[in-house]
Amino acid sequence: MGLGSRLKKRALGLSAKAIERFMSDDSRAQRVVQALGAVQRGKKLVDQGQAVVLNQLSFASRSDFKALGKQLGGLRRRAQALETKLSRLE
Repeated sequence: MGLGSRLKKRALGLSAKAIERFMSDDSRAQRVVQALGAVQRGKKLVDQGQAVVLNQLSFASRSDFKALGKQLGGLRRRAQALETKLSRLE
């Protein structure tokens, strides 16, 4: 085992112990969970606001790109299936 992997393993063990001690207090753990929930809600609001602004400026939002990516993936699979059928007919 190399020095890097030993250090990584040791660091992971120490961080796990630190998190365990930090989260052992129920009230502290509850505050962390509430803070994470607030961050997630805030990110969702920012993403929604960003999508509105981008749409008003006629720019594509992240969700638009994801939807187009899914459509493109479906079209690509359909084209491959049609190509396979066509090659069988030849």
